[in-house]
Amino acid sequence: MVKTSAPPKKKAAYTTTVFLKRLMAWSGIIFIVYLLLHAYGNTHYFQGEMAYDHYAVWLRTLLEPLLPYGGMLWILRVVLLACLLAHAGSAFHLWFRNRKARGTDKYEVKKPGADYFASRYAMRTMRWGGVILLLFIIWHILQFTTLTLTPGGEYVHGRAYANMYYGFQLWWVYLIYLVALTALCLHVWHGVWSALQTLGATRGNTIPLIRLIAFIVAFGLFLVFMSVPTAILFGWVDAPMAAADYYPQFCDAIGSASEQFAHCAAY
Repeated sequence: MVKTSAPPKKKAAYTTTVFLKRLMAWSGIIFIVYLLLHAYGNTHYFQGEMAYDHYAVWLRTLLEPLLPYGGMLWILRVVLLACLLAHAGSAFHLWFRNRKARGTDKYEVKKPGADYFASRYAMRTMRWGGVILLLFIIWHILQFTTLTLTPGGEYVHGRAYANMYYGFQLWWVYLIYLVALTALCLHVWHGVWSALQTLGATRGNTIPLIRLIAFIVAFGLFLVFMSVPTAILFGWVDAPMAAADYYPQFCDAIGSASEQFAHCAAY
């Protein structure tokens, strides 16, 4: 009797290479949209302390009373966390699969149009850049969301402008953000290209346009995100107001949202 080998088991749809690459692409695109909106929000800093802090409160009162105070931000955080897990998990799965199959690290593959120096360099830094970004996300949350780390002074809930101002007065905090944002923008530079290629947008006649879009998005994000720390470090923006001058204006301007801020009770 002739023995027949069993047919190879089919991989579950959610573990196929195509699925994982598409999952990375879409989760990356969601992150890039968020970064663009976040960068736009940071430009309010140049409008002054009241404008920036009012914007921060607006984010927390968005869709009230349909959502509770801060509800929209929590929805956004959950979505971003899901995207982070999907993106990082897919990247690790693909890297491990390629390493196991080929006996060497083959995460990087040559792509049409990716032979110019900057793009090749960005591809080589995707993995270590991702690790830097993960550490930076943790630092950023601890500094400006939970206010657990407060370099430069005592941070106060609700005073987003002042918290950023005191933090970026320190050169080493500025350096942390410079390194992290460099890694971020290299990641975005290659990520835009890779995502659009995965989704079938990089055909022969679209390659120059995709290159340009990837550069504009990455470099634009770098310029906008670094503009505020740079302006603070070099004294190009006003220092925060004293509490006695700040709170009467702030608490009156935000109306019922002032109930969320303990300092408003004293004014």
